[in-house]
Amino acid sequence: MTFRTVAAAASLALGLAFAASPAAAAQVGVLKCAVAGGIGFVFGSSKDLTCVFERSDGGPNDRYVGSISRFGIDIGVTTKSEVIWGVIAAAPPGPTGLAGTYLGASTEATAGVGVGANLLVGGFNKSFSLQPLSVSGQEGADIALGIAGLELQPAN
Repeated sequence: MTFRTVAAAASLALGLAFAASPAAAAQVGVLKCAVAGGIGFVFGSSKDLTCVFERSDGGPNDRYVGSISRFGIDIGVTTKSEVIWGVIAAAPPGPTGLAGTYLGASTEATAGVGVGANLLVGGFNKSFSLQPLSVSGQEGADIALGIAGLELQPAN
């Protein structure tokens, strides 16, 4: 798989992100996550993360812990990274309202310094869309393309 293929997949995922949002939905905040480094095992990977949801309306931040898993091609080793998603919904979530399971498309390429994007939909009644605002910045050597799953739980 070439970098061009990965870049094309990332562009497709980003295009789908904007097409997936209902017209009545709006950005209700941003979810900023610190993702642990790890090793890709050919058919997938799983990395722990900690997140903060910052509300657009200025309300209190919510903190989450969880993991992001990839199923598909994932080969290599990466250091920790940060991912920032725009949270799209018809209405702002209640306290810890983003907790739940999210699924979607994922692509990533790293050779020294790399980027990636994950478009995810889920949460309560699949009512939230997480759209990449800032691609993940990480270091290492990795290539990944496939389905991503995100599990979020309120932090204690």
